[in-house]
Order: sequence, then C-alpha cells, then structure tokens
Amino acid sequence: MAAYAALISVMRIIEQIQLHPHPPISLDQISIEPLIKNVTFFLDFLECYSQLISSQDTLLESRIANATYAAEDIIESHIVDQIHGANIASDKEFYNGLKEVIQEMDFIKKEVMQMKENNNMGLFLHKDSSTVDIGPLRSRLTGQNATVGFDDIMEEMMDMLTGRQSTRQIIPIVGMGGIGKTTLARNLYVSRLIVRHFDMLAWATISQEYSMKGILLEILLCIKSQESKETYSAMREDELGLVLHKTLIGRRYLIIMDDMWSIEAWELVKFFFPDNNNGSRIIVTTRLRIVASQLTDSRGIEMSFLDDDQSWNLLCRNVFGEQDCPNLELEEISKKIAKSCKGLPLSIVVIGGLLAKSEHTREYWEYVFENISSIVNLEDNERCLRILNMSYDHLSVHLKPCFLYLGSVFPEDDKIRVSWLIKLWVAEGFLKPKSGKSMELVAEEYLNDLIERNLVLVHTRGSTGNIKLCNIHDLLRDLCLRQAQKENFVCVTRLHGIPQIDTHRRVCIHRMDNEEYTPQLMNNNAFQSPSLTRSLIIDFKEVLPSLNTKMLRVLKSNDRALYYGETSSVEAIFQLVNLRYLAFRVDWMSISNHLSSLHFLWNLQTLIVYGAWKTKAPPEIWKMHQLRHIEFIMLDLPDPEMDGRDRNGIIVLENLQTLLQVRNFKCGEEVVKRIPNIKKLQVYYENLDDLSCYCLNNLCRLEKLESLGCIFSPEDKPIIRSYLLQNLNFPNSLKKLSLDRTCLSWEDMSVKIGSLPLLQVLKLYTDAFKGDEWETVEGQFCNLKFLLIEGCGELRCWRTESSHFPCLEQLFLRDLDELEEIPWGIGEIPTLETIVLKYCSDSAVFSAKEILDEQEEYGNVGLRVRVHFWDESELESLACPNFQVNID
Repeated sequence: MAAYAALISVMRIIEQIQLHPHPPISLDQISIEPLIKNVTFFLDFLECYSQLISSQDTLLESRIANATYAAEDIIESHIVDQIHGANIASDKEFYNGLKEVIQEMDFIKKEVMQMKENNNMGLFLHKDSSTVDIGPLRSRLTGQNATVGFDDIMEEMMDMLTGRQSTRQIIPIVGMGGIGKTTLARNLYVSRLIVRHFDMLAWATISQEYSMKGILLEILLCIKSQESKETYSAMREDELGLVLHKTLIGRRYLIIMDDMWSIEAWELVKFFFPDNNNGSRIIVTTRLRIVASQLTDSRGIEMSFLDDDQSWNLLCRNVFGEQDCPNLELEEISKKIAKSCKGLPLSIVVIGGLLAKSEHTREYWEYVFENISSIVNLEDNERCLRILNMSYDHLSVHLKPCFLYLGSVFPEDDKIRVSWLIKLWVAEGFLKPKSGKSMELVAEEYLNDLIERNLVLVHTRGSTGNIKLCNIHDLLRDLCLRQAQKENFVCVTRLHGIPQIDTHRRVCIHRMDNEEYTPQLMNNNAFQSPSLTRSLIIDFKEVLPSLNTKMLRVLKSNDRALYYGETSSVEAIFQLVNLRYLAFRVDWMSISNHLSSLHFLWNLQTLIVYGAWKTKAPPEIWKMHQLRHIEFIMLDLPDPEMDGRDRNGIIVLENLQTLLQVRNFKCGEEVVKRIPNIKKLQVYYENLDDLSCYCLNNLCRLEKLESLGCIFSPEDKPIIRSYLLQNLNFPNSLKKLSLDRTCLSWEDMSVKIGSLPLLQVLKLYTDAFKGDEWETVEGQFCNLKFLLIEGCGELRCWRTESSHFPCLEQLFLRDLDELEEIPWGIGEIPTLETIVLKYCSDSAVFSAKEILDEQEEYGNVGLRVRVHFWDESELESLACPNFQVNID
C-alpha cells in the first residue's frame, strides 16, 4: 500500500531531522506540528480501515499518497538546496509550500472524518461487493484427476483420520494459495473409505468474510440435507448451534472447514463440536501457519510444491485424461511446460485446461511454454490471480509495501539475500519503529510473518538456522508486479525500454543476459531530466548513468563493476546527499578521494562498496550517527578526532551494527565506546608496526557483538602475531566466530573460546590453530551447532566426548591430511545431522564410515556423511545411501 509506506517514510524523515546532532535543516515545531498530526491521523486511519481498501480501491489511497509525497518532496528538496548551497529557497518559501500540503491534507482528513461519522466508508471507497467467482476453476482443481502428486500425503491423512486416537482431533492442512489444500481435502471427503468410516460428514467454506450463522448453516445442510434451507435460515445462531450439537452427539463425524483465515472463525463455533471420544476429526485448510498453530499443538500437513515428475503427470492427466502422451515431441515440450509452472498445482491445472482444448502441435505448445505467465494470468478471467490476490488483500497494511517491494525489485527466479532485503526495507522507510527493537529486528519479524502466510519461501538457512536466502513463486511475483504498477509503487523495466523515470519514485532496471550494452543508453533522456526518483536499483555492467536524480535515497548497483577511470560516476554518487542506502562495485580502483564528501550524506545508513582496494575512510565518518552497515573489502578506519573542534562531545554511532572489513583494527577505547551496538565485525591484520596502540582485549567490551571474523596476513611474523593475540579476549555475546591464520595453540581453545556461552558457529580456517593434538573438556561448547576445521594441517589427534559438544548438528572437516580419525564420541552426539570431509586423510574418512555404521546399528538413520576426493579413491566403495562419495 503506497500511501501507508509514504506516511511512514515522511514521519521517519521528520524524526531523523529532529534527532540528528547536526541536522541539514531546522524544522520549526509550530509550523511542522499540523503536518505531523495529519500524518498520524492517516496512519491510524489506514491501520484501522485497511481491510476496506482492497487492491481494487485506489482513489482515497492515491490522494493520501500524493499529498504525502508532496510533503516529502518539499522537505527533501530543501535539504538538497541547503547542503549544496545552490538555488536556496528561503525559509518562508519552504514553510509556504508545507502550508499548502497541510491544507490539502486537512481537506482529505475532513472528508474522511465526515464519512466515518456517517458510517459510509464502504460507499466512499467504491468497494466492489461482488464475490469472486472461482467455482469453475475450484471444481477442476478438486476433481479426482487432480490427485496426482498427493499420494503420500493422502495416505498419511488417511492414517490420521482413521487411526486409533479416540479423542476428537483437529488436523490443519497448510500451504500457499493454489498449492492443492482444497483438492486434498475434497478427495478425502469423497473417499469411499472415509465415507464408510464416519457416520457424518460436512463441509463449510469459511474464507475471509464469514459469519457464525453462515458456518453453522452450511454444516447443517450437509448433515441434514432433508431439511430445507428456509427452515434453518429462520433460526437464530444459538438455535442452529444447539441443533448441530445434538445432531453430532454420539456420532463419529468429519467436518472440513475450508479456507480459514483467522482463529476467530473457529472460536465462534468450536463449542458445537462435541468430543465423543470415538475418533471424530476436523480438517482445517488455511494459508496461514499461525492459524494452524493456534488450532492445535499436534502436527498437521504442510503442502509443498510438486516435483518435476509429479508436475508433468498432473499436466498430462489434465490434458490427456487416462491416455498417454501421444508422441515424444509433445512429451518433451510438455515436460518443459510443467517444469515452468514451478510445482504449483493451480498453475498446472490452468495450463492443462488450455492445452486440452488446443491443437496438439509442437508449434502451439512452444508458444504456450514461452508465455506461461501471461497465459495463466489471463485464463479463466484471471481467476488464478484472484485466488492469490486474496492473500494480498488479507495482509495487514504494514506488510503490503514490504511484500510488493520484495516481489517487484528482484529479478524473476532470483534467490533473494535476506540481509540485503532487510537493509533495503529499512532504507526505504517502510518499517514502523517499535519500542526497544532495532529496525532490522522489526524487518525480520515482517519477513517471518510473510513466510508464515506462505507468501515467501525459505530457500536457504545459515549455520545458525537464520534465513539466508528466500524466494517467491512466479505467480505471486506477477501479482506483486501488477499491484505495484497499479499503485505506481515500483517501476520495473529492462535495459532496452527504460521509461521517463521522473514520474516514478522507485525504479528497478534489470538487464537480460542477451541484452547488449550501447553507450547511447547512458545518454538516455530518462536519466538526464530532473527526477523525483527516490530509489534506483540497476545492474549495468559498464558505467552508472550520469545521475540527475538529486533526491535519490536508495542506489543499489553492486552486481556489476565500474571500471578504472570512470571516476565521474563515483563523484556523482557522493553528491546525492539524501542517500540512505548506497551499494556499488568498482574494478579494484581507489575511491578514497571521493569519500572526503561522504559526510554530506547526512542520512546514510548502509554503505557497501565492493572492489575498492585499501580505502581510507575520512575522519568525519565518526560523526555520521545514522550509519547502520559499512561493508568494504578493505577499509582503513582512522581514530576519532579528539581535539578542541569536538566541542559537543563524542557522537556515539548507536545504530552501527555491521563493520567489515577493517584493516589493522586497533580496537582502542575511543573507538569501542563509539560503536556499542556493533553486531558483526570483520578485521584483517597485515604489516603491523607499532603494536602498543593495539588493544584487542577491548573486544570484550563490545557487549552486543554476535559475529566476529579475524584474519591475519600470511606475511606477518609469528612473534608479532603472538604478541598481538596474547591479550585477545572475546565477548560472551558471540554467536559466530571465524579465525584465519591466527596460529593460536589448541590449549587456547579452552581458555578463549570453549567457554563462550552463546557460541553456535565456529569456523577455523588455515592455521587458525597450530599443534598436533586437541583435547576438549567437559562443560564447554554448550550451544555450538556448527564446527568447521579447514587447513589446520598439523592436527593429528583429536580427543573428545559426545558430552563436550552436546548441541552439535554439522561437522565440516577440510584439508586435514594428518588427522588420524574422527573421535568416536562425535557419532554419539544426539543432535548430529551431517559430517562432511573434504580432502582429508583416508583414515579419517574410514573412521567416519565406522561411526555411521555404528549409529545405523543403534537405529540412528538420520545421520548423513559426505566425503570429497580430488581423484578417484579406493574408498569410493564405501558409498551407501547415507554415505555419499564425490570426486571433485
């Protein structure tokens, strides 16, 4: 929802100006107060009435958004003028402009208040009260032909429905729209075994709009079909409930409640379903995991996408019925079509229905394959999108901008890096602050909410269980693109076909692999005209355009490198004083000179520069209190200035959470007290000289630090490294630690690392530890889940017990030529899931096989072992289902 995002954004801008230690402009509180009150009013209004403003209703929302954009433009234009000192408008002109916007907001506010008083919101919003007709498509989805791919789940559900559990059970079926929940439930409902097993069966479709009377009425009409609808319709809710309860008493019944969106629907009717202690069951289908968890503590069924074979079988069943595919030519293209549907039964059924009615020629089917997305969205009067659109309409207002953004700005089939996504959400200003929580934590909660609603898919989890990569189904992405275009929220385009971007606040330009770059593109008038664009996400390989978008807040162009000599583009970037998020890549060129104007970026939150070699940050970086994330390949960080110019005292970078990679980080007291909330830190040491100024013992004062990486150059003399590390002291807050060439002794492990109470991930790279023996002790590594030892070539003997790593889940060993064996106790760790050995000694590999064999004898079939060799090995014969051998 564009209006809500704009309102949150402008409120954040005002707060950031007011809280900034050196704000670029001053805001008169009396003059700005009416704007704040109006913004607060509209935020409250949208949060209360967002369900009335569906994806089809844009009139009111557009008016609010446009007025808010106008306020944003006036404030940020004034900031640009003040910093650059050109064409400076007077304060009088500035406040006159705000006054006009406030008057427009007052007018909209008056109308809204009048309509709220008249209780006439629905009429004003032009809400379409007609229901979405998805009957024909649903009937095709729920026919017997649609059971392909559900065989295992059907069998599992049959067992749950007819099992010996006598108490009444609630069984949720969870999954995204179109995944086949209703199909599965319908096929269970009509199964002969189920019909014979239960005395009574009933079906009620709940959906987003429901009533207690409607649910009870639908169930009663299934059970007592001889009664007329008019008879029951004349009854009150309590009377219907009493009739239902009396009817079900003593009977074994199965009730299916399809498409439930909130627990409140169940709370209304649950008292009328007696527990007869005879095996009665209630199936609930829902898109929301939170609803499933509120219904029952026991497990339900979570629907997953079909694999390629299941997808093809389902497609063939819908196209050819019980017949086989007539020829190899169609079989080949039909498999490609099925795979393009990405395992979503809804999409497969729609395409199958089209192909069944079409000519069975390769030429036409090739056309269908090349136009899958548009065909699915147009077939059946866009019923596919209508089904999926229900999920969007049901979203809370604060989640809608985040979902549209996620589904629009990243390329199709992209694996979205969650850390980038969260940084972008924060910079865009979509997130409403929550007391006591960082904006990043709020963003994680938003993402988890979208995942729980089955709108976003988890692709990859990190070693601590955090979500590293996520993605979104193509049909949901199409929904986001349409809705974003309708609301003028994001403009997504290709390299050849860039529109005039000054009419769009967010522009995302993707380049297809087969698109050729031409210099004329950089002279495209779309980039030359003055623009109000706030976000620009591009992946040009050659050169950033000459940016004339002075109000830009987000610039992400880190997928392709700027080449050496293209300094004008870098210089232009650092003139964009309103930037909050800046990420770009250079081709091993120095940008230190350009960073001298970094402090003009008064509201910069994220600075990511890849490929810049040994960059020197300016001293003013310590006064940029909005900074949240700094990422360089190598960054020289100066000591804070402490002379007489620092009259206002030190500025604490309270928001700074990420700092990497810092060369020769001294960790002095003046630095440590300025970054109290740092969570992720990476440091690199080389060419050390005056060791007296290094205070690595101060690391323990970083009480919020969760992830630390420490690397030493191989050229450093051992005596220098040893002197520097003798006072190394890690904070107890650490959850992840990576060491490379630190050359610590294995005895140091117990003293410095093993006792860290929260440590979950430990990665030891080349010569992180020296020595041939490591013996662990009881009471350490209490929470360690992931252990990597790579290139610690001297390690020969490792002695440990299962109780020394009570929570270990994954063990990775690489380049350990001397390791004699994996300790026997490792296999006895109850949580262990995976052992991976890459290029280790044969004896270590053989010990891993013995550990696996013993665990399987004890009934532990969950352990997996994977080994890698450079060349063919006699140990390949050890391979078995849980012992995978790879030749790299």
